[in-house]
Amino acid sequence: MKYVVLTILGIGAVVGSGLYFGQRHNTASAEVRSIGSPGVEEKQVQEQATAPAQLHRSAPQVQVEKTRSVGIAPPEAPQEPARLDPSMVTRVVDALLSPQTSYDQKRAAWDQLRKGGHLDVAIAELQQRLSNNPNNADGAAVLGHAYLQKCGTSTDVREQGILAMQADKLFDTALKLDAQNWEARFNKAVALSYWPANMGKGDEVIDHFTTLIQQQEAQSQQSQFADSYMWLGDQYKKAGRLDDARSVWQRGAYLFPQDQKLADRLGAGR
Repeated sequence: MKYVVLTILGIGAVVGSGLYFGQRHNTASAEVRSIGSPGVEEKQVQEQATAPAQLHRSAPQVQVEKTRSVGIAPPEAPQEPARLDPSMVTRVVDALLSPQTSYDQKRAAWDQLRKGGHLDVAIAELQQRLSNNPNNADGAAVLGHAYLQKCGTSTDVREQGILAMQADKLFDTALKLDAQNWEARFNKAVALSYWPANMGKGDEVIDHFTTLIQQQEAQSQQSQFADSYMWLGDQYKKAGRLDDARSVWQRGAYLFPQDQKLADRLGAGR
């Protein structure tokens, strides 16, 4: 029983940390580069990418009466979540599943779903899509990510633990279907990195980030790949392998010289 409690509390720490997801950039580019998929028009891709930003445009504004007391400012009007437009959420889900949506735009989409209170609706749609197409690795990876996003909105430790373990299983499913699925491996490794040390996940986390870096270096560079070097170095540092940590950060900084987090780690001599 104690082991189970520690597991759930450890997963709760993932939620407390914010899971890093959505924090890498505060804004996303408004443009999406069309990859030219047959039968898909550029306009449709643009609609998918910009759909998240439209979720709050119809939010009703609450009018507040002016106070009669001199020198007392009227209270701020509470912001109500935007009225749910199912077709709008469907387009956001389309964007999250689309290979034509950038990493930063996906982060912005998650941010909009979470702040707008639409995660449950998005999760239901993702569950249905995965049920209809169980061999879709991206579908499993995105649904797993949705469960982690839901973790961050819950205050129930038991619910957090259940959601996080469901997410981990979905990442495993995605990786069985596609061992090159970057988001599934990255999100799984980040989540596991917050488990308590006595759960023995440290080596597994290092293995996932090491594999991820090997896969990345066989592909064209993408800005989010810098995060794998940062996280692997952090795991080495946590394990007391300081030389390995610095070596990984140096490799990442060489490949991504504009990444400030890697520069900060090297500059601090950590």
